Amino acid sequence: MDNTNNSQHISHKFDQEMEDLRNKVLKMGGLVEQQIGGAIEALQSVNAIGAEEIILRDHKVNALEVIIDEACTQILARRQPAASDLRMVVAVIKTITDLERIGDEAEKIAKMALNIAEEDAGFNSRYSGISHLGNHVHKMVHDVLDAYARQDVDAAIKVVRADDKADVEYQDLIRLLITFMMEDPRRISEVLDVIWAARALERIGDHAKNIGEYVIYLVKGKDVRHLDLDEVEKIFSLDN
Repeated sequence: MDNTNNSQHISHKFDQEMEDLRNKVLKMGGLVEQQIGGAIEALQSVNAIGAEEIILRDHKVNALEVIIDEACTQILARRQPAASDLRMVVAVIKTITDLERIGDEAEKIAKMALNIAEEDAGFNSRYSGISHLGNHVHKMVHDVLDAYARQDVDAAIKVVRADDKADVEYQDLIRLLITFMMEDPRRISEVLDVIWAARALERIGDHAKNIGEYVIYLVKGKDVRHLDLDEVEKIFSLDN
């Protein structure tokens, strides 16, 4: 094999490795999405069996993080990628960390559902706000994974902006739940479980926002974590 063919072979194999890395991240993301949806459903229906299944499946998310992290280490060591390829590997390493933490938050929600079930309590109508918050952050995770798959900066920015709404919904829900505890002290333990579940959902929104920022970094090569988004959009519009 001459040098030209050998170089093309190496380049093709590297492209395959990068595509495989991308697909593994999306697989992990899909599993995390399922965990979120299952945890929210278990909480709403106070389904102890469903909650236990979510808790037991968390190890699959953790295992995928280890596999992908090892693949990134191998690529960095053997390929020494530069420019956009290096950004891809860095973005993947950061993204899987946040995906793993989203999985942990889904597990926490499932544990709160299990606690409520063990207390023989129900999902009170006063808790309906958590369903709305759950749907919102679940969509954020779905949308940011789609943005990652398509390397869509505009979609990533929308997810980053959506975190503000998640924060407002969370604060409104916490105020309502505290009021409910004061009105009916018999439900304090139950409401505290719901509050912890709401906190986990708010953290899922934060992690989805982080991944959105990694997508922007991947595509544009700019770290926007501590920048005003209006200014970021203005910069990017000038680039176009």
